[in-house]
Amino acid sequence: MKRTILYAYIALMVAVGLPFLANLGEQDAQEGAGAVNPTPAAAVDEAPPSVLPRADETAVTPAPPAAALPAPERLSVLLPDGTVTSMDMQDYLTGVVSAEMPPGFHAEALKAQAVAARTYALYCASFSKHGEAQVCTDYRCCQAWQSDEQLRTKWGEDYDADHEKIRSAVDLTYGEYLSAGGQPVFAAFHSSSASVTENSADVWSAVPYLVSVPSPETADDVPNYISTLRCSPIDFRDTVLSAHPEADFSGPEDQWIGELRRDGSGRVASVVLGGVEVGGIELRSLFSLRSTAFELTYDSSAFTFTVTGFGHGVGMSQYGADKMARQGADYVQILTHYYPGTILVK
Repeated sequence: MKRTILYAYIALMVAVGLPFLANLGEQDAQEGAGAVNPTPAAAVDEAPPSVLPRADETAVTPAPPAAALPAPERLSVLLPDGTVTSMDMQDYLTGVVSAEMPPGFHAEALKAQAVAARTYALYCASFSKHGEAQVCTDYRCCQAWQSDEQLRTKWGEDYDADHEKIRSAVDLTYGEYLSAGGQPVFAAFHSSSASVTENSADVWSAVPYLVSVPSPETADDVPNYISTLRCSPIDFRDTVLSAHPEADFSGPEDQWIGELRRDGSGRVASVVLGGVEVGGIELRSLFSLRSTAFELTYDSSAFTFTVTGFGHGVGMSQYGADKMARQGADYVQILTHYYPGTILVK
C-alpha cells in the first residue's frame, strides 16, 4: 500500500514538475525583446520574449485545437510607471501602431502592421511573462506603445488626421491575427531589410513561418538605408577586447580582420578578429550597428562598417511592407509574403 502511494506521488510530481522545468528552460532562452520598436527613425531590437526553443533545441509544435480562438477584446498591459491596466484591444493597438509605424505609410502597410501587432500581443499573452500583465509597453521587451497624450505632443496639429488614419487601419482589421497550429504566431517585424529578410534560425531558432523572403525596399525608399561607422584602430581593438580579451591584436592592423562568414541571407554570421571568431549579432551589439548586413574594411587609418537596413531582419520589413503596398499589394498579400504558411484568423 505504501509503495502504491509513493508511486502515485512520484507520478504527480512528474506531471506537475516537467512543465514547470520546461518553462524555466524556455525563459532562460530569452534575451528580452522582440518586435521592439522598429520605427524607421529609431528602431532597436534584440531577441524574442518567448518560448521559442534555443538554437540547439528542436521546436515542438503543439497539437492544434479544433479552431483558432477569437482575439480577446481587452488586454492587461504593464505601463511604464509599473502599474497594470486593462485596456481595450483596439485602443492598445492604436498606441502600438502609432509608435511602431509612421502614419505617412500606405494604408495597407498600416493594416499589415496592425495585424502583426495584434498577433504579437496575443503571442506574448499566451504565456506568463509579466505576472498579472499580458504584455508591456517597453519596446525592448514586448512592443512599443504611446499614450494619446504622447501622440498629441508628437503629431501636433496633424494629430486628428494621423490618429484617424491609424485608428482606421486598426478598426478595419478588427480581431484579425496570424496563426499556425491554431495558435498566435511570433509575428516578428523590423524596420528595413537588405534585399531579403533573415531566417529566424540565424538569429534565434528555426521557425517555419519566419524564413528568408525577398524584400523590395531600396535606398530610394528608406532614409539612412546605408549607414557607416568609422573606428580608429585603438577604438576598434579596445571594443573587441572588452568582449574577447583573448584576441591578439599585436600584429599589423591590416591583418586584424580574418575570415568573414555570411549566412543564407547575406548577413554576417561571424568575423575572425584578432584570431577570435566573433558572431555578427555580437558585433552589431558591440558597435551599435543598425543591422548585421554589413561590410568591414580597413583603409590604413580606420576600420569602417558599411551597413544596410535596420533591425534584426526577421519577419515583416516595415519599409518593405510600405513598398509592396505602393506597388499594389493589400495587407493580406503583405502578411502572406512575410509570414509564409500562416493563416489569417478573422
